[in-house]
Amino acid sequence: MPETILVVDDDPDIARFVEVNLRSAGYEVSVAGDGEEALERATEIRPDLVLLDVMMPRLDGFEVAQRLRKNPQTANTSIIMLTAKALSSDKVTGLQSGADDYIIKPFDPIELLARVKGTLRRAKEMRNLSPLTGLPGNIRIQEEIERQVREHRPFAVLYVDLDNFKTYNDKYGFVRGDRLIQGTARMIQDAVMANDPVGFVGHVGGDDFVAVVEPDVAEDVAKAVCDRFDTDRALYYEDDDLDRGFVRMEDRKGVEQDIPLVNVSVGIATTSKRAFAHYGEAVAVATEMKQFAKRDGGSSYAVDRRAP
Repeated sequence: MPETILVVDDDPDIARFVEVNLRSAGYEVSVAGDGEEALERATEIRPDLVLLDVMMPRLDGFEVAQRLRKNPQTANTSIIMLTAKALSSDKVTGLQSGADDYIIKPFDPIELLARVKGTLRRAKEMRNLSPLTGLPGNIRIQEEIERQVREHRPFAVLYVDLDNFKTYNDKYGFVRGDRLIQGTARMIQDAVMANDPVGFVGHVGGDDFVAVVEPDVAEDVAKAVCDRFDTDRALYYEDDDLDRGFVRMEDRKGVEQDIPLVNVSVGIATTSKRAFAHYGEAVAVATEMKQFAKRDGGSSYAVDRRAP
């Protein structure tokens, strides 16, 4: 489904010029001739991007941008300001009004399309980021692994999961639980960066993460994550729980249970032993290995060494 762009300009010649170029690039385009019409059209069609002229009758572009940002239905719509002024104060005002970028008139079609593509790409990437950790989410994880498969690259998928996290959340609360997840994300990023600077780290959701690295460093990354987690775990617990080595909690029936402290388990699927036909196959093997790692009872990793 093509992305939708709303072009807002009171000069019909400029509006037509922009519309023709955007349509030729494959976008769905709608046009509004002034600010009031722009707000109505934006609410109606929910565009992915608004190309917004600054100097317009009734409502100028700055006011339109502010209203778009205040409206929950259009608050996340990308905005590029079209301005005939190159003054830095106008640029600042546009950005303060909620614009993501600006183009100075006159502009050529190549610049226009480059700015539009760049803004839409950044917006898509932001939507696909975990709000808790800032890491890429499921869509980007799938895209990255599918790219590795499609390009026949050697790679390893690490599936990282926290054991006994629910008990931690129940005992210490969601705020501290979120801090633990954020801390784990940093541990994984640090381990990947130290061993494979171009490696990928994504946040599946909750306490699950995925990393994609070169096969020959996969175990080094997993070991680094486990060692760092065991070292940093003390930062997230009270002393009495650390001294005991477990958390004492009541179950639904009021019976006290001793639950082990949080550990990290890592499952590794690698092309060193087999080729993967698609994203799901690689993730399934890594998930299976993660279950093996969980059996050790502490922070550990398991590697798929089976030949197909």
